[in-house]
Amino acid sequence: MEAFLISAALVAVAEIGDKTQLLAIILAARFRRPVPILLGILCATMLNHALAAALGVVVARFLSGSAFQILVGVGFIAMALWALVPDKDDEDAGARTAGGVFLTTLVAFFLVEIGDKTQIATTLLGARFQNVALVAAGTTLGMMAANAPAVLLGEAATRVVPLRIVRAVAAALFAALGAWILVSAFLRTGFSF
Repeated sequence: MEAFLISAALVAVAEIGDKTQLLAIILAARFRRPVPILLGILCATMLNHALAAALGVVVARFLSGSAFQILVGVGFIAMALWALVPDKDDEDAGARTAGGVFLTTLVAFFLVEIGDKTQIATTLLGARFQNVALVAAGTTLGMMAANAPAVLLGEAATRVVPLRIVRAVAAALFAALGAWILVSAFLRTGFSF
């Protein structure tokens, strides 16, 4: 039970203000369908964190390299540019099917969680407690505790804030995060600008 409780608490705190929480808000703003978004987050987190806990220290070592961090930084800058491009049907985003919203959330959340601090924490917790089921269940509960309010409030906020503003803010945050990751990776490798 200790593994479950520590895992839930640690990930709930680590997720606050994290990039996956930002993604949850963006998905809520874009699709305005909280139930399939929450189900997508739940399924993606269960799968991702079960794999992370099972792979333990090996995954943590693999994801700590500078080359991987540079790719992540470039990926965030690409996401910033993508966030600025409106969908042709942004005004009718609420009409998308629940299945499509679920699959979009599942894939996006699973991929963005790769290399994230909560995934690395899950990997380390799996290595520490050596109990994949309890660690994955705990970290999934922590992730849902942090992201459910973000999805529900993000969906409500889009009724007041236009999507173009949400896109601009998201792009700025993704660009800043990408730049920060790149600078950190270059500084760690001793690369000078």
